[in-house]
Amino acid sequence: MQIQVSGKQVEVGDALRERIETELTSGIAKYFERGGDAEVTISKQGHLFKADCWVRLASGQTLISHGFGGDAHSAFDGTLDTMEKRVRRYKQRLKQHHNGTPAKEETANVTVLRAFDIEDDADEIDDGMDHTSPPHSMIIAETEQSLRTMTVSIAVAEMELSNYPAIMFRNAAHGGLSVIYRRPDGNIGWIDPQRTAPKTMTQ
Repeated sequence: MQIQVSGKQVEVGDALRERIETELTSGIAKYFERGGDAEVTISKQGHLFKADCWVRLASGQTLISHGFGGDAHSAFDGTLDTMEKRVRRYKQRLKQHHNGTPAKEETANVTVLRAFDIEDDADEIDDGMDHTSPPHSMIIAETEQSLRTMTVSIAVAEMELSNYPAIMFRNAAHGGLSVIYRRPDGNIGWIDPQRTAPKTMTQ
């Protein structure tokens, strides 16, 4: 497993780096034999240390977790504990819904846009030009991501595992696209255009 450990305005010593690499590798290997790649960043926020962990598994899943502590070691303990709890819940759901395992994978373009500042949207410009789409300069990252075929329950498990706020997937029930997302109240919303699409009439 390839692990990159870095510090953001914090110096990461050899002992901490070695511990992160060892414990993260063994923690992931308990549940995913094929391993993957990981990035761990240690930073300081106020009087606390923060550990951000991003893992991309060989199977395509993404795991993201964060932890805080009075020192860098305890911050890493928090993020590792959070990640292992999510992985255990995810594996339990897979056992309960083994028929929901993805049958195929597609790829979809993923674009990251710079968030608007309040000042950016303060004044609307009426110059006859199209301002409904963001200018090219606002794009800060572009990549491809797997568009997996799975059931809604497995998609929910994937979202809880990754900690992403939303996931688009191909619904195994009907083959159309669906989106699940985390609502402000903590519940999960489900967008399924296929369920409301007009039915084709046959003669």
